[in-house]
Amino acid sequence: MLKVLLVVALIAFAVWVLVRLTLRRLDGANGSRPRVIGPDDDPDFLRGLDRPRDPDDG
Repeated sequence: MLKVLLVVALIAFAVWVLVRLTLRRLDGANGSRPRVIGPDDDPDFLRGLDRPRDPDDG
């Protein structure tokens, strides 16, 4: 019974590793995620702060 449990655990681990590798390759070749920039780092957003707002905009 212990051998069966060990074999199942090894198979589950192998499947987990294969899924992780596959998802990493689908995510991108280098595995890095795009950098998220906040509005205070966005020059277009900062440029738009000086513009007067339209009263019709909600």
